[in-house]
Amino acid sequence: MARHLITSALPYINGIKHLGNMVGSMLPADVYSRYLRQRGHDVLYICATDEHGTPAELAAKELGLPVAEFCAQAHDAQKAVYDGFALAFDYFGRSSSPENREITQHFARKLNENGFIEERAIRQVYSPTDGRFLPDRYVEGTCPHCGYDKARGDQCENCTRVLDPTDLINPRSAISGSTDLEVRETKHLFLLQSKLENEVREWVARHDKDWPQLASSIAHKWLTEGLHDRAITRDLDWGVPVPADTWPELAAEGKVFYVWFDAPIEYIGATKEWSDQDTENRDWKSWWYDVDNDVRYTEFMAKDNVPFHTVMFPATELGVREPWKKVDYVKAFNWLTYYGGKFSTSQKRGVFTDQALDILPADYWRYFLIANAPESDDSSFTWEHFTATVNKDLADTLGNFVNRVLSFSRKRFGDDVPAGGVPGEAETKLGAEIARLLAEYEEHMETLQFRKAAAALRALWSAGNSYLEEKAPWLEIKTDKDAAALTLRTAMNLIHLYAVVSEPFIPATAKTMRQAFSLADDTAAWVTQEEAKSLTAVPAGTPFTVPPVLFAKLTDEDLETYKERFGGQEG
Repeated sequence: MARHLITSALPYINGIKHLGNMVGSMLPADVYSRYLRQRGHDVLYICATDEHGTPAELAAKELGLPVAEFCAQAHDAQKAVYDGFALAFDYFGRSSSPENREITQHFARKLNENGFIEERAIRQVYSPTDGRFLPDRYVEGTCPHCGYDKARGDQCENCTRVLDPTDLINPRSAISGSTDLEVRETKHLFLLQSKLENEVREWVARHDKDWPQLASSIAHKWLTEGLHDRAITRDLDWGVPVPADTWPELAAEGKVFYVWFDAPIEYIGATKEWSDQDTENRDWKSWWYDVDNDVRYTEFMAKDNVPFHTVMFPATELGVREPWKKVDYVKAFNWLTYYGGKFSTSQKRGVFTDQALDILPADYWRYFLIANAPESDDSSFTWEHFTATVNKDLADTLGNFVNRVLSFSRKRFGDDVPAGGVPGEAETKLGAEIARLLAEYEEHMETLQFRKAAAALRALWSAGNSYLEEKAPWLEIKTDKDAAALTLRTAMNLIHLYAVVSEPFIPATAKTMRQAFSLADDTAAWVTQEEAKSLTAVPAGTPFTVPPVLFAKLTDEDLETYKERFGGQEG
């Protein structure tokens, strides 16, 4: 049985992320990791904050903090949100860690030894006032295309046109505001991706039948356009320093590696961070080095990250000429939009993850986001859709089923699972249906089809409601107490089954449902097909309690409040 290494795209350190970021990487990775663990697999789920680059320095400057202090605080703030969403990382690291610095520098040295790094002179904006070269984002000015006066040197946020700092009208330093800028020559390291293009092309081709179309098509688009040599260093104070033993001149100038180069290496770096915390029991290299047949590596990311993970990082790994583990499966997602438009902090449009948890518990969001994951195309978040899904699926189909079964049984039979009755045709039919739906659910989870898996889970919940309506224990109790006892006991076994198999989606609610029954030996990690057919895990006589309402219904007033607070107009 292969071990499963799982990573999700590193969230950038600059600010709390919105729901689209959550559903495009970390949440589905968590759902898949939880499922695999329940099925008995050895799983390592690794993520980290991506902390280097210009935006981190600028955000720290804006707050008047040293960049290291800003990143430490921002890491803790993000981690608190992810804990709130019950993301069960095995480790959530930091790309600024000593471990990532060590491995990034190792990769750079090896690439250089193998002839895949070259030092080149380029012309770059220099600020005499600041006494330094300015990376693209450190230059601001007026966009020559739309006239926006706060365009950055790499891209105009207003019209989205890609820019060069020298394109800007009235350029100024983002550090000091100085307009006294010059263009000077400076040296940087370039990764010679052009020399690795054929190897990357062959490697991608081997995955054509395995990867989803979105990931494969993006990789091929980049390869069709050709891999260009790309700068991997920048003039910044914050980043992985260029090693002085290999490039003494550049190290003396304070060059650091460009964030796109060191960030993917942090998957390995974070695993070493995890390992260094318990060196007796953890071996980071056993997950990453010379493990092709022993480890299955799955990456989760939104489509904008696909080129880095299917082309650029594989080029780096190939060029190192060492047996580092490369990704086996790339689960790529489209965008989650907000009423068809972009989430925007500045325009106060859309829901961000910390705000989401202020409104409702994590399970509401986890279920809705995965059930509507943007897998085949972009999907739009609307409060109307969210409210309808919560009310129909979570409150009515699951929550109401649990409450009515347990409340009615306690009222008529007391605080223990009722005895009596012999399973008949209805129970046999139900067992077969539950086993079929469970197999369908498992198949979709194995193939990482999350929307289909959510539909199968919802169908499992619906099957319980159909059984309850068919048997109508509130009528049976009037003429045949044993028949009512059988129906309620069977329904309670469904609740227990739901608790087990729903755990990847709604872990807190699953725990509440499971703890409703006082089962001393309840260690089941999953439900087998035979157990699903028989529905006898919770025997008669088992004490139970009625939990509080699992999911509160959202009202029209709630809907209007959310729309007013977060915006509800078409984007």
